[in-house]
Amino acid sequence: MRICIIQSCYIPWRGFFDLVSRCDEYVVYDSAQYVKGHWHNRNRIKTANGIKWLTIPVVTSGRLGQRIDEVEIGKPWAEQHWESLRLAYRNAPFFEQYSPTLKGWYERAGKQTRLTDVNAIFLKGIIELMGFKIRMVSDAAYPKQGDRMERLLSIAQAAGADRYLSGPSAQAYFDEAVFKAAGITPEWMSYAGYPEYPQLHGDFQHAVTVLDLLFNVGADASRYLGSAA
Repeated sequence: MRICIIQSCYIPWRGFFDLVSRCDEYVVYDSAQYVKGHWHNRNRIKTANGIKWLTIPVVTSGRLGQRIDEVEIGKPWAEQHWESLRLAYRNAPFFEQYSPTLKGWYERAGKQTRLTDVNAIFLKGIIELMGFKIRMVSDAAYPKQGDRMERLLSIAQAAGADRYLSGPSAQAYFDEAVFKAAGITPEWMSYAGYPEYPQLHGDFQHAVTVLDLLFNVGADASRYLGSAA
């Protein structure tokens, strides 16, 4: 049983979904600290005028060290984000197919008061839309114990995992020996070699939301996950 334990992000890029699609369970690690300027509350789209950031306004003043699941929304944002997506992708081949679903997500998300709940709407929705068979669960469902490594290990053990898949950036702090001693094999994701796909608005850009992929290629989106080699 393979598990991944990752902080939630807002409409992440395709590499995020490539990673979680390879697992049996995705644990949303939102008891981790919120990092300003990270992908927790923002992502990028392609527009006729170049790359545009979509950022969810959140409350950070006086809240240094707050967890992701404690972060509150600062002001209305959803309608503006949806309009930016509509203008950018209305001519994409599959926009009309997906727009009612996406608009519904934004209507629901705009009523939420916490960032973690906003992200959950899009993460669950995109996972289902792309047909991935994976259990998505909050880390709050597991016992809270130990520091970062102990916490990750305790979650993996409680879930019954024997493999742990993580993104390459985690190698900077990850202690493989601790997991191997517990009978859990650490595995590392590579984002190299992703194929290009038809995109609107000029030169190809990899680092944009997965919604760009869905609007442009539709049900073929899963073909563009993984290396082109």
